[in-house]
Amino acid sequence: MMSSTVSVVRYHKPLESVQQAVNRCHGLDDVKPGMRVFVKPNIVFWTKTVAFPKWGVITTSRVVEDMIVLLKEKGVNDITIGEGMVTQSPKDGRTPAHAFATLGYRTLERRYGVKTINVFERPFEAVDLGDGVSLNFNTDILHSDLVVDLPAMKAHNQTVVSLGIKNLKGTIDIPSRKRCHNADPVKNLDYMVARLADRLPPVFTLIDGIYTLERGPGPDGSMRRSDILVASKDILSADMVGARLLGYPASQVPHLAMAAANRGRPTDLSDVRVVGEPIAELARPHHFDFPYTSDEHGELPLPLAKQGIKGVFYRKYDDTMCTYCSQLNGLTLTAIRFAWKGQAWDRIEILTGKRMNPTPGMQATILLGKCMYQKHKNNPDINRMIAVKGCPPRPSDIVKALHQAGIDADPGLFDNIDQLPGFFMARYQDRPEFEEGFFRVEG
Repeated sequence: MMSSTVSVVRYHKPLESVQQAVNRCHGLDDVKPGMRVFVKPNIVFWTKTVAFPKWGVITTSRVVEDMIVLLKEKGVNDITIGEGMVTQSPKDGRTPAHAFATLGYRTLERRYGVKTINVFERPFEAVDLGDGVSLNFNTDILHSDLVVDLPAMKAHNQTVVSLGIKNLKGTIDIPSRKRCHNADPVKNLDYMVARLADRLPPVFTLIDGIYTLERGPGPDGSMRRSDILVASKDILSADMVGARLLGYPASQVPHLAMAAANRGRPTDLSDVRVVGEPIAELARPHHFDFPYTSDEHGELPLPLAKQGIKGVFYRKYDDTMCTYCSQLNGLTLTAIRFAWKGQAWDRIEILTGKRMNPTPGMQATILLGKCMYQKHKNNPDINRMIAVKGCPPRPSDIVKALHQAGIDADPGLFDNIDQLPGFFMARYQDRPEFEEGFFRVEG
């Protein structure tokens, strides 16, 4: 049985640590001058208005620059850094540009001659992934000679973990992303994600675990300083080791179990050779899920239920809620939390995603997003329908819907949605292990 090599390294020093991780798994041994290399960091969210809580959410600029230095030492001059980040408006080009500039990528362009692209401003090509699955990938990554995949190491509330394979979702177009979050019980999100690397050029994966994230993928999760790097020329092996470090055997991560089955591989690491630090010494459990509670008074995330909120049934999200609705999910729950004045609301139900069904007997049902509206616009089980039809929903329309249902949400929260990450940022203020310098490029 052929074995794949995965290196696990403690991060301790710029360049040297990344070089050690790469060399121990012989990650760049096949790289030749003249190759076209596509570098894929993870910049899942960004806001221009506050100091964004980057730790564990976004790939460190330190790791990005170190990898570029190693590629340049191999004689590679055609390097493209590409990402398709989530924004409120798919046509928003200013926020990605601001992210690239703030993270130091413009400095990398000047210093090393690399290119930085927002994949939404570039062409896409349809790729047949088999079994009737076709997704549109960025053309630059498809026509590269090597992909250098640089995910942040995080647990994920829909896919258990988000590592190398999941990070590639940032290279497909918006219709393809929405297609991944479909209501098919078989060809679901995990099924789609499991195939993302299958038709790409060779992929070298370096998982950036300098900071790790519990209950990701966004800034409302819990951020940790972990100082771990995981590297391999085999993306699935890197992910299976990364998952173990987050506390999950690959058999407990549906998209990794599916990817292994598709390749005829075991999930127990029996065909993986781990070099460097022992997994057992660095593994720390990272919860991936937000706990919810449900009784006759309501269904809510546990912190809101403990606050005493009653009369609202905000059912737990599922894997059909796409990224463009999910970025509004936390904001909507925050608005409900701040609107609570101690008096129970009158059985208000809020439905999200593509799979949920209304509960008979509710006084009002808010259908959050175009998918829910299209599914239930004629449903006789809804007593009073309040529809938010946008794709994605407009924040102002969510405010109106909450008001119509009797929830006096503060419009200011939605008017200043870009400020919300600052609320989470405050938890890490004055903690020396959370260094901004990892997300800057000096010079």
